[in-house]
Amino acid sequence: MHAVTEQLVADKAGDMAGSESHGTPTSKPSWLERRQQRVSKWDRPPDPHDWRYFVGMTGRVLITTGLLMFGFVAYQLWGTGLETARIQNKLENQFDAGIVANQVSSEEAETDVAADLEASADSVENSGPAEATSTPEAPEASAGEAPPLNSDEGSTVVEQNLPPIVRGDAFARLEIPKIGKELYVLPGVDVSDLKKGPGHYPDTPLPGQLGNAAIAGHRTTWGEPFADLDQLAPGDEIIVTMANGETFVYDVTFTQIVTPADSWVIATTDPDVAMLTLTTCHPKYTTKQRMAVHSVLNPEKSAAVGVPTYYELEPTEVVPDNPDVAVVDDPVVTVAPINSAEVEASPADSVPSVSSSDPVVSIAEPTEPADDTADAFARGWFHDRAAFPQIALWALGLIAIAILCRKISRKTRHDTIGIVITIAPFIVALYFFYQNVNRLLPPGL
Repeated sequence: MHAVTEQLVADKAGDMAGSESHGTPTSKPSWLERRQQRVSKWDRPPDPHDWRYFVGMTGRVLITTGLLMFGFVAYQLWGTGLETARIQNKLENQFDAGIVANQVSSEEAETDVAADLEASADSVENSGPAEATSTPEAPEASAGEAPPLNSDEGSTVVEQNLPPIVRGDAFARLEIPKIGKELYVLPGVDVSDLKKGPGHYPDTPLPGQLGNAAIAGHRTTWGEPFADLDQLAPGDEIIVTMANGETFVYDVTFTQIVTPADSWVIATTDPDVAMLTLTTCHPKYTTKQRMAVHSVLNPEKSAAVGVPTYYELEPTEVVPDNPDVAVVDDPVVTVAPINSAEVEASPADSVPSVSSSDPVVSIAEPTEPADDTADAFARGWFHDRAAFPQIALWALGLIAIAILCRKISRKTRHDTIGIVITIAPFIVALYFFYQNVNRLLPPGL
């Protein structure tokens, strides 16, 4: 039996040898054997620079460009929102601390006034009856109050005790319950201002005052504070809390869609009525039109309305080509109200126009008003020329990091090691690259 088995094994070995001699192997090499026989890409000779090389290089460039564009869209939609959210959280803490400080100072001021009145009463009592009879009568109105605005209605306008308005600091909290928004408003409507949150037009009254207070905000990028502004309907509430703690409630009256040139939507048409107008781009992802949501103050739910006050914003930028000319970082820095008489009457089927007296700030003499003073989103493509050097700098940084990644991978003979080492600095450089590229886009996008 053992001899038969050995004979069968010998026959099979002979068959295999015969097959190999005829060039027909009986089994294929395994995956591991093929991998071991494969030449590593690090040991391969460079590809010849023929047409296939240039076609492959073109394909790689197009794929990289496409990935960078997708990344930039993601930065626009979400990256800018993260930056604005961080700033809004900081403004929230600053605003709440300011309200507490203002309340403490107001209480101290009231205590001082009460102490002065008590001291005056004591001095009158000690001076005797003759002097007491000569005490003047108390004034009819308290300090800071003006005569009633409309004697028939008995409305009283006061001078509000508001803290100074500083650029970059929130002076009001804006709440829109219908769309679930709680935002902190800053002074100014320049591009840098609206990146931090909604901005107030300085040439309009402050919220809670007579006239048309106007606030602008992004609809898509930079936290998209006014993304759902189109959902507001007549009767919806808009709540504004000022830095002194006073709260004002506005009822939405109507919404309208206008062109970017229609600055009359933020004009004061009735100086005896407190209004609030919110403006943003329309439709989403474009700057073709503007949406304006108008509202009127509800006096029964609000603090006493104030007289209109205005503030100025200082120039913060210098034109690189001409250092002797200052550029106003915020295009609207007027302290003069828009007169309702400036609004021209028009037929019902046409759009009214405004002869606006927008000011400018100049080092030497006043010049013609800027075209975009009434529109927070009027700047077009490539408006910030100072961004080009920064874009070039961060682009060179990205290229350098990519070359470093390649060198590390070749030295270690592993792509993964090079990617792991350079991924963090690459993402940081890519973020700042996107941030500066974004400066060339219209601010309403």
